[in-house]
Amino acid sequence: MLVCSCNYITDNEIREVIVELLNEDCWQLIVPAKVYHAMGKRGRCCGCFPNVVDIIIKTTEDYHAERHSTTAEVIDYMSRLKQFHEENRRADIERRQQRHRAA
Repeated sequence: MLVCSCNYITDNEIREVIVELLNEDCWQLIVPAKVYHAMGKRGRCCGCFPNVVDIIIKTTEDYHAERHSTTAEVIDYMSRLKQFHEENRRADIERRQQRHRAA
């Protein structure tokens, strides 16, 4: 399935890069920019980033489930990732609101 229409990137390509990154360090924080950088691409409109985050979460969960990581490690990592995602979402909303404020 096509995830990024600006760069023509499929979900399978994203999953492959995520697994490669996890093979390097399975507890690193993976964000869309890191995935795109590993692919030699850049986010253009960045409208796909929420979907890429969902793919990162699902792929990371599957990766650790296959490797029998302890549940405590996985839960801690996933809660940190979700918290990071929520903090960035709030920051994006605040930036949008600030841009539209009257001077």
